[in-house]
Amino acid sequence: MIRLDFQPWGESLAELTDAARRAEDAGAGVLWAPELHRSAPVTAAALAAATGRVGVGTGIALAFARSPMLTALSALDLDELSGGRFRLGLGTGVRRLIGDWHGMPFDPPVARLRDTVAIIRAVVAGAYTGEPIEHTGEASISVRGWRRPYPPVRERIPVYLAAMGPAMTALAGEIGDGWLSHELCPPGHLADTILPMLRKGSARNRNKTAGAGQATNADPVTGAGTAASAATAVLPGGTPEVVVSACCSVDADAAVARDRARGVVGFYASVQTYADLFAEYADEHAAVVAARREGRAAEALAELVPAPMAAAYTLSGTRDDVAAGIARYEGLADAVKLSPPTHGLAPAQIRAAQNAIIDLIRELA
Repeated sequence: MIRLDFQPWGESLAELTDAARRAEDAGAGVLWAPELHRSAPVTAAALAAATGRVGVGTGIALAFARSPMLTALSALDLDELSGGRFRLGLGTGVRRLIGDWHGMPFDPPVARLRDTVAIIRAVVAGAYTGEPIEHTGEASISVRGWRRPYPPVRERIPVYLAAMGPAMTALAGEIGDGWLSHELCPPGHLADTILPMLRKGSARNRNKTAGAGQATNADPVTGAGTAASAATAVLPGGTPEVVVSACCSVDADAAVARDRARGVVGFYASVQTYADLFAEYADEHAAVVAARREGRAAEALAELVPAPMAAAYTLSGTRDDVAAGIARYEGLADAVKLSPPTHGLAPAQIRAAQNAIIDLIRELA
């Protein structure tokens, strides 16, 4: 059965961690912490401290907004805090976000992310040994005469990569322990567009590991059977775990549920470069893009999204509608990460949607 993950929401960290505890009790597999209005590592720390069994991950932390070494040290701390339950989810963000908001280099993103992950793995595996850590590329590191005096819980922490485009998704298939989808990822898009790109990257990885004579049966979460003692270590072969993200809205009245989800679809439909994703609703996508360019707020685009479009790109409707939607990912994904709709909604509406998701997890997990 497909694993049900959860991305908790809260007006405060206290509310967010309360939702996390309830989701853990309901049977959620992994709790994911996004990075936009909060720091993903700090939120993940709060989730780890508030729970005892469920997995905890950043979903996602911005890979280029911090140095790779700082990200690795945060991952080591989070893995310790969680007792080995942590997954490091990374994504590049977009050029404007990284450059204008964070003042950090972005290009070339695929090569930079490859080097960033290599450095993170080298630091995680080698920080306790005191051996030099060296890597040169779009992201580089040179550490000598330093040793982290705390033994790691694990010498390999699983790295999940968020990706949409062909090159980045193939990279996730090649070097990632897992792949995290965009918030809108219908089953057809996953099957026809994403999985072939992941398999392409995985094939490159298998060729490398076969040539290097490395084992290909490592566990993607525990890292058992792997060794990553150098920045150039090759990921053991195999397809990364596929985690689909889905905006989820459940209500006894399907119309109410889908109305809550329209804002999320409108927010993402305002991005011109998502034209391929919205190909089945090209006219509606064009109208949303035009409205955004004319100055309409991103939080006020819901009325341009018809209910069928909301239903196509989210898990929304009655309990049976949503359960059937989750079932359509069977055989395609390893897990579905459920999150409540937030765009254009009042806190009370988000809270109601979140409570309904936790109830659904309890029924289905």
